[in-house]
Amino acid sequence: MSELTETGMTTRRRVLGDAHVDRAEAAKTDFDLPFQTLITDAAWAHVWSRDTISLRERSMLTIALLAGLGNDHELAMHVRATRNTGASAEDITEALLHVAIYAGVPRANHAIKIAKETLAEMEAEG
Repeated sequence: MSELTETGMTTRRRVLGDAHVDRAEAAKTDFDLPFQTLITDAAWAHVWSRDTISLRERSMLTIALLAGLGNDHELAMHVRATRNTGASAEDITEALLHVAIYAGVPRANHAIKIAKETLAEMEAEG
């Protein structure tokens, strides 16, 4: 494992949690290995590991972008990651208000539904 990949894995685990990353790693095959390496190096090492803004701010940006683009599965995953990034439910609301204005009300409406369901699941889990 390269130093870049190690950095990415450390940040990925910090944000998404060991259980999520362990499941993803266990499901990895030769087919998706290049993709998994790409996202670990590019997203988690090059972007998420930078120290110019906080994990909370990166979390809010990511949630807004995913919602604006309609990436629902990834959206729920990043709402769950707020447990580790410090972004609050209020932060998620603010990010999704921006989505409504800059990406459209239907995208924000659907994202709010996903965020509410995910936050309720998180609360039930403790």
